[in-house]
Amino acid sequence: MQRSNSLCKNLQELNVSDCPTLTDESMKYISESCPGVLYLNLSNTSITNRTMRLLPRHFHNLQNLSLAYCRNFTDKGLQYLSLGNGCHKLLYLDLSGCTQISVKGFRNIANSCTGIMHLTINDMPTLTDNCVKALVEKCSRITSVVFIGAPHISDCSFKALSTCNLRKIRFEGNKRITDACFKYIDKTYPNISHIYMSNCRRITDGSLKSLSPLKHLTVLNLTNCIRLGDSGLRHFLDGSASTKIRELNLSNCTHLSDASLYKLSDCCPNLNYLSLRNCVLLTNIGVDHIVNIFSLLSIDLSGTVISNEALVALSRHKKLKELSLSECYNITDAGIQITDSAMEILSAKCHYLHILDVSGCVLLTDKMLQHLQRGCKQLRILKMQYCTLISQEAAKKMSSVVQQQEYKPDDPPLWFGYDREGKPLEEQQNIKYKRSHLNSLRRSMQ
Repeated sequence: MQRSNSLCKNLQELNVSDCPTLTDESMKYISESCPGVLYLNLSNTSITNRTMRLLPRHFHNLQNLSLAYCRNFTDKGLQYLSLGNGCHKLLYLDLSGCTQISVKGFRNIANSCTGIMHLTINDMPTLTDNCVKALVEKCSRITSVVFIGAPHISDCSFKALSTCNLRKIRFEGNKRITDACFKYIDKTYPNISHIYMSNCRRITDGSLKSLSPLKHLTVLNLTNCIRLGDSGLRHFLDGSASTKIRELNLSNCTHLSDASLYKLSDCCPNLNYLSLRNCVLLTNIGVDHIVNIFSLLSIDLSGTVISNEALVALSRHKKLKELSLSECYNITDAGIQITDSAMEILSAKCHYLHILDVSGCVLLTDKMLQHLQRGCKQLRILKMQYCTLISQEAAKKMSSVVQQQEYKPDDPPLWFGYDREGKPLEEQQNIKYKRSHLNSLRRSMQ
């Protein structure tokens, strides 16, 4: 170890994550031999306070540190970060899964690493508002925070972060954050550019109204914020935020309708990525408006009730590079409506298509692959799970044309709500399996 590390004095990046044999003794040799390290990933290792004591002594230029899922150090170990020259140059810190850290530990971090700009704390059920308050008391340079799987964080944490110049925030699976956190966001965080608030069920149309004045917002992800509707989106699009927005994800916002798409086409001249997955009120009429957003490169309409007519409309958008249509069903007596004829029109005009997902479109056949090979020469990724009429022979031939292919000719899962012929399942059976699927999703999010 000593001999090999003596050759690493100029090493700047060191990743020993998930290394079961890494010990404090190993880290002693590494720290003495590699003083130039800027990036250090110790995630999911068994290091203790002994290693924490080494960090400020030897890694004077350390900028990026991941201690994710390291559970053998304590609050006292974090206090060591201020020893010697300290870790005062640290810019990025990942403490995901370090459930042993208390408010005192976060206060120790604040005293030691005042220059932190990027903070990631995921899978942390023990993280509270008081922890965040203790940290930001002295870490006012924070510009981005990621709190995924931190269910006890509330609007109070958002208020505490107002002393920072936040540009990016990401919260997921939180039931305590409400519209109140966004009430004065244009004054508190005027430079914010990225907002991810996925599966925050208490957020309503009021939040969208509050976000509308933001002048630098480019990415907005409100996936699974199920209380959002047309009224809120209308307020958002009427504000200055809509002119800069490049990425908008409203998947599973089931109250949105075609009226929202009409407004989108008028107000978002720079929109590149749009996801409306499982927005079940959207129809072919709404897709007619989408094609008027000429800047769009990627659209996800999976799980909506669009049919051939919508694909004909989409074919007019010749710049599309990514299109997702999985589980697109229009359940009538005729069953699934997306067929080879629509794909022929689409492939004949969307020559720049790179990614296509038609999983669950059970009426598609081998002809669809022929159309794609003729018209979509730049296609790289093709997903066609549960396309029961596409033969293995045709799929194998297609796999040599694209870089990545997902193919499975199995029957659609029961919770799709239709069979291999595109016919609806018995109503009671459909309800039963959809309820079972929803329950399993809820359990996975708890």
